Amino acid sequence: MSIRVLVTGARGLLGAAILEAFSSSATLEAADHAALDIADSPAVERAFGRFRPNVIINCAAYNDVDGAEDDARGALRVNAIALQALGRAARAHDATLVHYSTDFVFDGTTDRPYTETDPPNPRSIYAASKLLGDWFAADAPRHYVLRVESLFGGPAARNGARRGSLGVLVNRIMADEEVPVFVDRVVSPSYTPDVAEATKRLLERRAPYGTYHCVNSGFATWAEIAREAARLLGRTPRLRELTLETVSLKAPRPRFCALSNGRLASLGIVLPPWPDALSRFVESQLAS
Repeated sequence: MSIRVLVTGARGLLGAAILEAFSSSATLEAADHAALDIADSPAVERAFGRFRPNVIINCAAYNDVDGAEDDARGALRVNAIALQALGRAARAHDATLVHYSTDFVFDGTTDRPYTETDPPNPRSIYAASKLLGDWFAADAPRHYVLRVESLFGGPAARNGARRGSLGVLVNRIMADEEVPVFVDRVVSPSYTPDVAEATKRLLERRAPYGTYHCVNSGFATWAEIAREAARLLGRTPRLRELTLETVSLKAPRPRFCALSNGRLASLGIVLPPWPDALSRFVESQLAS
């Protein structure tokens, strides 16, 4: 008998990849904001009572980093208050909660990939709202908080519905447009099909509950990622190199926000290196 999985934020980059990864092994209920307001506790309770999920995978997020500075209420509602509702419902219905967090919970002042034991230090309203969501998710006794960053790829990207920063970068290179890239922001990109597969394996193995970093292995600056994408595309990129000091952003960004996925690897769940993931993404874009 397959498990019953409720997927929220089902229309996003990650939500679409989750639906694809679980399509053959679970009975799925896909919900976007129009179908379920996850910050509405009574609505969440009704959804649990109707569908009776064994697992809820929350892919919904308020991810407008700069917009959150002027809309703290909106960011907190989706990224934090909603996790109170989901966590309590998961506890009440004996379900497992999977929630996705972000590298932005760290301040980016280190020079090596963050591990799960490093203390968070959010520097923006968006980052603080996500960290609160991490804590509220722990209301569910069986919970996984998976930190991802720079999501790209998957079925939503193939059909053009969503792109993510890296998807936009690849499209601009393909169109021979100028590509603005940071030379001093270091990231560990996360290919959504790989994140979805890692999520599936965590659940199948009934791995210890808690927080995991779930990114493709390795790290690079955005400029390095752009050059690798251009090489894979056989193009000469027109890069406009930027530094954080030269760009006016409402919300501060962490400079070095690479994540270590060593805890996942210790369970035998090894995500491929980011260049491998980027190669598969570029291949899918060229095919479509």
